Amino acid sequence: MKINHNGVTEAKGFFACGRYTGLKNKRRDLAIIYSKVPATYAGTFTQSLVKGAPVIRNIEVLKNKSLIQGIVINSGHANSCTGHQGIINNQKMADSLATHLKIPVESVLTASTGVIGVQIPIDIIEEGIEKSVHFLTNDRQGAIDAASAIMTTDTVSKEVSGQVIIGGKVVRIGAMAKGSGMIHPNMATMLTFITTDVDIEQHLLQKALLDSVQDTYNMISVDGDTSTNDMVFVLANGLAENNKITEENEDYDAFKKALDLINRELAIMIVRDGEGATKTLEVKIYGAKTKQDARLLARSIVNSNLVRTAFFGEDANWGRILCAMGYSGAMFNPDAVSLMLKSRFGSIRLVEEGIPLSFNEEVAAEVLKGNSVEIILVLKDGHADAEAWGCDMSYDYIRINGDYRT
Repeated sequence: MKINHNGVTEAKGFFACGRYTGLKNKRRDLAIIYSKVPATYAGTFTQSLVKGAPVIRNIEVLKNKSLIQGIVINSGHANSCTGHQGIINNQKMADSLATHLKIPVESVLTASTGVIGVQIPIDIIEEGIEKSVHFLTNDRQGAIDAASAIMTTDTVSKEVSGQVIIGGKVVRIGAMAKGSGMIHPNMATMLTFITTDVDIEQHLLQKALLDSVQDTYNMISVDGDTSTNDMVFVLANGLAENNKITEENEDYDAFKKALDLINRELAIMIVRDGEGATKTLEVKIYGAKTKQDARLLARSIVNSNLVRTAFFGEDANWGRILCAMGYSGAMFNPDAVSLMLKSRFGSIRLVEEGIPLSFNEEVAAEVLKGNSVEIILVLKDGHADAEAWGCDMSYDYIRINGDYRT
């Protein structure tokens, strides 16, 4: 599959727009995605007990296995911790889009991102929806505008797309995401919206998404905070006209592989744009006893504030990495661990089978100058591997979050 960055309008039959409505100061703040035909829907959501109003409703829509034609997303207000009024306002968002697109309300999904604990200005949103639907387009600009409209503290929009041959037909997948802070997905503020024209059974689409999430979004961390609003949606409208995927065969495998590439690319984009980040950290675990152990180890390292601050300071304080592994909950033999750091400026070995190695601090500092650093750990416990992605923690992370509301 060849990756490009055409976004959610890549797949046949999908339209999008992003508009400024007044929710934020002079920035696009409302996005709409529309499929001209009803689409099969799969989704995964935050496991936080505190869930935003859109999450609650979208879970119910998924349980009902409704076909979907529209998604409306607002930024600036998360509509989380807003009580019964938040539920009412979220339903009004869905009702408004359904009315103006002339589609059933049960075919509408909603999403919100921004400040928690503040009621959304529903009158502004309803007016914004009414005006925005006239700007829906299936061209590149529609995708660009939609991706920019869902940003909060993001410094760049995040789009990816691609094409894969399934059953002799070209299948297109497009996606956009937002996320920069409050990033420690456990699904399942991080939102991803994926559109595809593949024809596939709903239960297989759901399985592909859940499996894909485990090794992509659930393996990233910016700050260890799982959002109340984390969601990933996939809409599949079948317009590629491939033979419908009804079992886990070669066609399913080809689609799943393409979906994995899309989600991996977006996951890395999110940590690369982590609030205040100056470096992307990629942890690679080899030789763990089980896949679960490998995942626990990798996630623990990228989530350690001490590890992240050391990399910001370009200090090869590798003991913090072993420390994070020790409290991860994974089983491994510390006396058999080998550790290497690698970047575009070179590589350096720090530990060999549990034994600290003498190393040149100047060489280590040079390696750590890279804006992307690999933390490579080889164990002697089994044959399971895992990767996780994170970023360093800088002074700017404190500044951004210290005055987030103001």
